[in-house]
Amino acid sequence: MGSFSIWHWLIVLLIIVLIFGTKKLRNIGQDLGGAVKGFKDGMKEGTSEKSTDAAPQQKVTGQTIEGEVKEKTKS
Repeated sequence: MGSFSIWHWLIVLLIIVLIFGTKKLRNIGQDLGGAVKGFKDGMKEGTSEKSTDAAPQQKVTGQTIEGEVKEKTKS
């Protein structure tokens, strides 16, 4: 009872195809593939922007800024 056989998975796949239809499953697959592709492109852009942003470094002048932290109160 621990693992399902190939026949169990084929029956589950058949039921899913009967419920949703092949056109809807194809659209879901295309949407999922587009989302994965967009995510990968975003990750590539993020790493390239990160490397270009790291090049110009700010010069530290040693100035001290004094301030006071106050708690937020709900109004």
